[in-house]
Amino acid sequence: MSQRQVLQVFEQYQKARTQFVQMVAELATRPQNIETLQNAGVMSLLRTLLLDVVPTIQQTAALALGRLANYNDDLAEAVVKCDILPQLVYSLAEQNRFYKKAAAFVLRAVGKHSPQLAQAIVDCGALDTLVICLEDFDPGVKEAAAWALRYIARHNAELSQAVVDAGAVPLLVLCIQEPEIALKRIAASALSDIAKHSPELAQTVVDAGAVAHLAQMLLNPDAKLKHQILSALSQVSKHSVDLAEMVVEAEIFPVVLTCLKDKDEYVKKNASTLIREIAKHTPELSQLVVNAGGVAAVIDCIGSCKGNTRLPGIMMLGYVAAHSENLAMAVIISKGVPQLSVCLSEEPEDHIKAAAAWALGQIGRHTPEHARAVAVTNTLPVLLSLYMSTESSEDLQVKSKKAIKSILQKCTYLPALEPFLYDAPPNILKHVVGQFSKVLFPWIFRYTSAEGGQLSTT
Repeated sequence: MSQRQVLQVFEQYQKARTQFVQMVAELATRPQNIETLQNAGVMSLLRTLLLDVVPTIQQTAALALGRLANYNDDLAEAVVKCDILPQLVYSLAEQNRFYKKAAAFVLRAVGKHSPQLAQAIVDCGALDTLVICLEDFDPGVKEAAAWALRYIARHNAELSQAVVDAGAVPLLVLCIQEPEIALKRIAASALSDIAKHSPELAQTVVDAGAVAHLAQMLLNPDAKLKHQILSALSQVSKHSVDLAEMVVEAEIFPVVLTCLKDKDEYVKKNASTLIREIAKHTPELSQLVVNAGGVAAVIDCIGSCKGNTRLPGIMMLGYVAAHSENLAMAVIISKGVPQLSVCLSEEPEDHIKAAAAWALGQIGRHTPEHARAVAVTNTLPVLLSLYMSTESSEDLQVKSKKAIKSILQKCTYLPALEPFLYDAPPNILKHVVGQFSKVLFPWIFRYTSAEGGQLSTT
C-alpha cells in the first residue's frame, strides 16, 4: 500500500469526524432530535472530540455541547457528570478565539439552569479563566465570557460574590465602554445581575465606577442597551438611600424621563422602575423626582401603555404619595388619580389592579382634601366591587379593603359616601356612618374628644 493510500485513510477518518460533529451540531438545533441524540450516547462521543487534533472539530464539538446543554437542565447535568467542564476550562485558556467563544457558550448553557449547575462551573475553576477572557483582544470572546459570568452571578448572592472575587466587575465596567453594542449590552446586564442581590454587591459595582458610565449611555439610541442600563441602575438604587443618591448624583435626571417616552416597552418599564426605586426611599428623594418633573412624566407613561409596563409607574406614584401630604398633593395636581382609576377599572390582571388600589389608598389617606380628590373619580364603588368580588385574588381584596378604609376615614364628601349606605358590608359601613356623623354632628366628636372618649360607629 502506497503512502498516498495510507494518508487517504486518515483523511477519510478526519472527514468523517468533521461530518459527524457538524451534523450533530445541526441536529442539536431542533428540539425533536434532543432525546434521540442523548439516548445514542452523544455526550461521550462529543467529549472525545473536544480533544481532537483538528481545531475546527474541537470548536464544533463544543458548539454542539452548548446547544445540547442549553436545551434543559438534564442535559446540562450530563455535561457535568461526563467531566466535560474541566477539559473546557483547560482548553479555554489555551485555544484560539473560535474555541474560546464555543467553550464559553457551553459554560453559559450549563450555568443558566440552576445554582447547583452554576456552582459546578465555579468548582471547576472556570471563573478565573472567564475573567481572563474579558481582557481578550476579540470582542466576541469578551461577549461570550460576559454571558457566562452573568448566568453564574444571577442565581444568588454567593455565586455573585464568587464572580466579584474573581475580579470580573472592573473588567465588565471596561466592557461597557467598548464600541460594540452587543458587548455593552451583556456587560451592563451582568453588572445588573451582580448588583441585585445585596447592598454590598451593589456597592462593589458603584466602587468600580460603573454608575457614571451607565448614566452617560442613557442617550444611546439602542433600545436593548438602554433597558439593560436602566435595569442595572435600578438594581443599584433599590438597596439603600446612599446607593440611590449615588445614582441620582450621576445626573440621570432629566435624561431618564425621556426614556419614559421611548417606543420600546421594556425601556419604558425599566425607566419607571428606576424612578420608583429612587422615590421609595425618602421624602427628599421623592421631592427631587417631583421637582424634576418625574411624577407628571410617569403619569403620561402609564397612560401610553398597558399591562405590566404600567406596574412600576403605578407603584412609584404610591410610594411618592405615601411620604407626605404635599407629595400626595403633587400626584393629585399632576392628574395621577384619574389615571390610577383607569388602571383600576381597565386592567385585567389582579396584581396590577391591586397596585392601583394600594396607590389610591396612599393618596387618599392624608386629609379630607386628598380623600375627596380620590372619591370624585368614582373610585370608591370600584374598590368596593373588587373587594366583594369572589373572582378577585386575595391580595386584591386585601388591598382594596385597606384603600377603602384609608380613604373613608378622611373623606367628608357625602355624595361619594351615599352609595355605601346601601351596598357596603357591615365592616365597611361602620366607617361610612362614622364619616356621616363627623360631618352632620361634629359637636359629638368635639365632645368625645374633649372627654377622652371614643364614639362607636357600629
